[in-house]
Amino acid sequence: MKAVDPSDLVEQENYKFLTGSIIPRPVAFVTTLSKDRVLNAAPFSYFNIVSANPPMISVSVQRSNGVMKDTSRNAIEHKEFVVHVADEFYLNQLNVTAKSLPSNVSEVEDAKLTPVESLKIKVPGIQEAKVRMECILEKAISLGGTEQEPACELLIGRVVQYHIQEELYQNGRIDAENLRPISRLAGNFYAKLGEMIELERPK
Repeated sequence: MKAVDPSDLVEQENYKFLTGSIIPRPVAFVTTLSKDRVLNAAPFSYFNIVSANPPMISVSVQRSNGVMKDTSRNAIEHKEFVVHVADEFYLNQLNVTAKSLPSNVSEVEDAKLTPVESLKIKVPGIQEAKVRMECILEKAISLGGTEQEPACELLIGRVVQYHIQEELYQNGRIDAENLRPISRLAGNFYAKLGEMIELERPK
C-alpha cells in the first residue's frame, strides 16, 4: 500500500485526495439572505449530521482565495439558513447555482428556482427540494489556513423546522428510493442512490 504524507502535498493535491476518496458525499443546498435581502444559494458537499438531540447539522464552507463566501457571511450575520437535500429532480438547476455571481445577484433567480417562505425563520427555502430544514446558527467555527486567514467556516445549524414531501414520509421513516438523493464524487461527477444493502446491526 502506498503511503502518502499530506504535508508533502500542496492544497490542491490534498483536495483531490480527499474528494476522490471520501465518496459519496451528501450535498447540502443552502439558502441565506444577504443584508440587502438578496436570496443567495449554493451547494456544498462537506455536509453531515452533528446531533439528534437537539437536531443539528454541519456544513463546511471553504473560503475563496481567503475571502469568506456569501453563505458563511450571511449565515453568521443573520444567524439563519435553510439546508435542502439535493436530489435528481433539480440537479441541473442546483449545478447552475455553483457558478460565481456578485453578492447582489440571486442564484435562485439565476437558476429559475422557486422561493418558498419558511415557517420559523426569515430565510426562504426552495420549493423544488423534497426535503428542507430551517436552521438557526448554533455555532460558526473558522478552521484551517492561518489564524489571520482561515481556510473555511464550519457552520453548525440547529434544525427548528423540517419540510418533506408528504408521500415520502410514512410511519416516521423517509422513502430514500423515491427521494432520489444525489451525492458528490470527485471532479464534475455526481452519483445517484444506487443499490441499497441491508445489514442488521449486531447486538
